[in-house]
Amino acid sequence: MKRWLSKSLKHKLSLLLLIAIVLPLLATGAVSYNIATSATEEKAKQSGMNTLRQIADKLEFVIQDVENMSLFIIGQREVQAYLDNDREDVARYTLNVGFLTNLAFSKKYISNITINSANGYPPLSSTTVLYSGLPDVLRKNEEVYRNSTKWWTPLYENQTTEGLKKVVSLVRPIRNVNNFKPLGELSISLDEAEIARYLKESGWEAKGFVLLLDANNRILSGGESAWLNRPVSEPFPDIGLMAEASGVLNYGQGDEQKTILYHTIPSLNWKLVGFIPTQIYTAQNVYVLTVTAVAVGISLLLAAGLVLYFIQWVTRPLTRMTQTMKDINPDEPIPTYEVKSSDEVGLLLHSYNKLSDRIQRLKEQVQLNEAKKKEADILALQAQINPHFLYNTLSSIHWMALMNQDRQIAEMIGALSDFLRFSLNKGEEFCPVQQEIAHAQNYAYVQSIRFPGQFEMEVYIDPAMLQTPMLKLLLQPLIENSLIHGIQKKQEPGFVYVHGELSGARMKFVVEDTGVGIEADKLRELRRQLAWTGNGGPTAKTSYGLRNVHQRLLLHYGSEAGLTIDSEPGKGTRVSFSIPVLEEPA
Repeated sequence: MKRWLSKSLKHKLSLLLLIAIVLPLLATGAVSYNIATSATEEKAKQSGMNTLRQIADKLEFVIQDVENMSLFIIGQREVQAYLDNDREDVARYTLNVGFLTNLAFSKKYISNITINSANGYPPLSSTTVLYSGLPDVLRKNEEVYRNSTKWWTPLYENQTTEGLKKVVSLVRPIRNVNNFKPLGELSISLDEAEIARYLKESGWEAKGFVLLLDANNRILSGGESAWLNRPVSEPFPDIGLMAEASGVLNYGQGDEQKTILYHTIPSLNWKLVGFIPTQIYTAQNVYVLTVTAVAVGISLLLAAGLVLYFIQWVTRPLTRMTQTMKDINPDEPIPTYEVKSSDEVGLLLHSYNKLSDRIQRLKEQVQLNEAKKKEADILALQAQINPHFLYNTLSSIHWMALMNQDRQIAEMIGALSDFLRFSLNKGEEFCPVQQEIAHAQNYAYVQSIRFPGQFEMEVYIDPAMLQTPMLKLLLQPLIENSLIHGIQKKQEPGFVYVHGELSGARMKFVVEDTGVGIEADKLRELRRQLAWTGNGGPTAKTSYGLRNVHQRLLLHYGSEAGLTIDSEPGKGTRVSFSIPVLEEPA
């Protein structure tokens, strides 16, 4: 593959353009598929939530209707008269039973309406109830029921002449409308089968189902009959909390995975819980994936054909030019190429033709530059020889002074010769600490002969760091600065102290003098000059040596290695710097 690409520009352009088209198309297809599947799922969830709200509105209407009906029944004069009579009244019994029967008959969702008398009179009922589970429910929930003006029961069973029915009842006490004397209790029962019909006919997904839960998350209606009146966590373990008024949960894994939507009926805190199998989304997503794959495939075929045609059309002139240039001799003038078009390729060929003359002139210029470079190398070699000649001459003078027994001149010439030899240092920028100290001492010795009795210098260097490499010519400029600007401006003799100590991975050097010191304003200006990082510009002569050392430290060791200057007028100046310990110079 690599060899195939390297042999032809056409191959490279074809591959790159195909990749440039294929990748965006595939990415667009993937993004479109993800957006479509997300939109499908979101639409199904939104549609399901709207369906739950519609069911909730219908149940809310039924609940409100039952509660309004209960108030209507309690306030009926004949009902009050029957319950508050001092003896049984058969006529009123018959009249009230007919009233309740007509009232329940008009509402399909009402299973029965029953009024129990506190005086033990025969109960009034719209339907003949052979057995009722209501008394057991009231006994189990007596504390809650007694403290409420109205109370909705859990799901229970009634045996009537029409068969066994599961019902949920609104129970509320009946009191005398004049003196609030307890007269009995009213129960209006909702038929669970009718509620289940509402849930099934709501337009929910065919493979899904809707459950109605009470405030304690027990199933009131919907789903399989075996689930009724059981906590929803039994048929659906780990269903999770449904703490919000409405929301979405994911339940199960694999083929059994379901999306759960829930919505709360505010008046009773009942919940409608809808289950949508994830397979519904999967089936829709397969269709979306198929359409996306077909669209992307057709686009890829069209794009590939257009790319190949375009590459062939563009590279044809370049291919012809390649054939022409293949046998060019580099030592001969570059031949020109016939230009037949004015587009970018034609301009390229035209520019190529103009290069021939330009390349010839450049070849001549290169030859001239090479000659000048050799001449510069010779001059540089001569400049190197001159310093060597100087310190070799000094060595000769040194031996002549020794032969004439002029020891002081011999020692001064020897120190100056060593000073110059160290400055050259074979072109190296780094030297051991011991050599840097020797260089500084040579300088101090020469100066002590020039200015006898004006200063003394004390040196203390940690022996552990003597062989450690450091940048050369750092201490001598600092000592020179102390002598010129500190000691020599003072009437009495002074001292220069040079210290070097090893602290962990760094070496700290201090040059301290007992000279005249630096005034506060001048010290601030000096520090400003050292901190200035601009290119060029004026610099005070008094700070040239310090600035040179400071810049070399920053260049070789970084921002933490710059000079630190402290001074007090009349007492002296202290200059210090800290550099890292390097096994080998950078």
